[in-house]
Amino acid sequence: MKRAVISDIHGNYEALTMVLQHIKEQAVDEIICLGDIIGYGPDPLKCLDQVMENCQLTILGNHDQAAIFDPEGFNPVAMKAIFWTRDQLESDNANLELSDRRWDFLGELPRRHDEGKYLFVHGSPRDPTNEYVFPEHIYEKSRMQMLMKRFEQYCFQGHTHIPGIFTESGSFLEPRQQDNFFRLTTDKCMINVGSVGQPRDEDPRACYIILDTHENTVQYHRVEYDVELTRQKIHAISDLDNMLGDRLLTGR
Repeated sequence: MKRAVISDIHGNYEALTMVLQHIKEQAVDEIICLGDIIGYGPDPLKCLDQVMENCQLTILGNHDQAAIFDPEGFNPVAMKAIFWTRDQLESDNANLELSDRRWDFLGELPRRHDEGKYLFVHGSPRDPTNEYVFPEHIYEKSRMQMLMKRFEQYCFQGHTHIPGIFTESGSFLEPRQQDNFFRLTTDKCMINVGSVGQPRDEDPRACYIILDTHENTVQYHRVEYDVELTRQKIHAISDLDNMLGDRLLTGR
């Protein structure tokens, strides 16, 4: 089975559209979304609708959760953006049935999904929704060892917007343009799939992976999209800080 795994769309419809188009060209069997469909970006409703239509499995992200409940631990920019996002969800009265479906969809998202040796979360195997695992955490050996004990073999996650693979031996493997293909071994690893709508590895292109469970491989894909259009949309919305659009240009 070939499975596309996407994460951290953050209301970026231009990026999501191009990623879904790219995925269709890869002949995958299903699409998994690891959460944060909304928050930060200018098109939360369009992104929600696309995920509901195209993804066979979706995990709850911390921004998705914050749209339902009160945001906790959010900085002022992120908090203002999530309140604006909630307003969009609440004020869309053009199609009440669709509006109810969106709320139901968000409210029913699982925090984690276990499939034997595969675990799918948004944050980490310890805290599926909120814990960040950054590349520099490889130097905290006790923490990484504890995280590795929380799943059977492979854990797929997002949240940091930084793609790469944490190995059981204590390294972080960064995908590069000429080296974006990894063969999974019997060793445990945590695979961060990167971000569709808010990359933060200094590459502005949208990022996602394809997991081939037959060949036991992971391949990272980077997809160009109209970053400037998304930036302009963000600038046009007073409740979204201009910084949320400007940083898309540099992938930070």
